[in-house]
Amino acid sequence: MTLVYQIAVIFLLLNIGAGLIRILRGPTPADRLLAVQLFGTTGTAILILLSMEADNDAYKNVALAFALLSGILGVAFARYGQAPRPTSTPAKEG
Repeated sequence: MTLVYQIAVIFLLLNIGAGLIRILRGPTPADRLLAVQLFGTTGTAILILLSMEADNDAYKNVALAFALLSGILGVAFARYGQAPRPTSTPAKEG
């Protein structure tokens, strides 16, 4: 890999490390969701860089699949977080 690609990949891997810390520490589910989205985006970027360096279109196809799955996962997490929660009401006597 050329020096530019190596520096870019190292920077992206550091971003993944920062996202992992954010997932572990939280404090809110929104922080964790954004960190998961960061994983998808960063993984896609790393695969694109590998594709350019290796001149291999298979990496581009996998990167496209990762980007698509990352978007779907974000929508699923957001939808799950906004689902109404069942509430139980005490039965009235008498």
